[in-house]
Amino acid sequence: MILSISQKEGTAKALRYTYGATLAFGLLLTASALLSGVLAVLLPKILIAMQMVGSLYMLYLAYQISRRSKSATPGTFSEMGTFRSGFITQFVNPKVILFTMTVIPTFIMPYNPEATGLMIGVLGITCIGFLAYATWVMFGTIFKQFLQRHQRIANWVMTLFLIYAAIMLWI
Repeated sequence: MILSISQKEGTAKALRYTYGATLAFGLLLTASALLSGVLAVLLPKILIAMQMVGSLYMLYLAYQISRRSKSATPGTFSEMGTFRSGFITQFVNPKVILFTMTVIPTFIMPYNPEATGLMIGVLGITCIGFLAYATWVMFGTIFKQFLQRHQRIANWVMTLFLIYAAIMLWI
């Protein structure tokens, strides 16, 4: 598939946004690992509370997505697709903050509580986050029209995946 010049420019701006978002995501994960390590030592029961909050928030997001009929018209990347906007957005996005605060204590700390294991986990999850952002940009560019036509089905699929993820936190 050949992209038009405007699609290539949009993709380039989306990638700059992605780099900023990835750096901020990694910093949030690092802060989460440090904070979770301290809290796990001081208050071990907080891990269960964080797991509960994370799963409830995923169920809330699933509910919101299942109710959505049409998406709002998104801003263009010419307006917001900068490294800086990607970086700042991560620090004000409650989904990212909640994710970073629950992923380390739920999936890393029980298996690798040492600092080395935590940092490897942070780097690994940051790389996965970058791949997720880059995939979002690539497939968003390619499948934008298809997803807009079949938005209701896409929303239900995303809803089911969120419910599955919330359940898997407890299994």
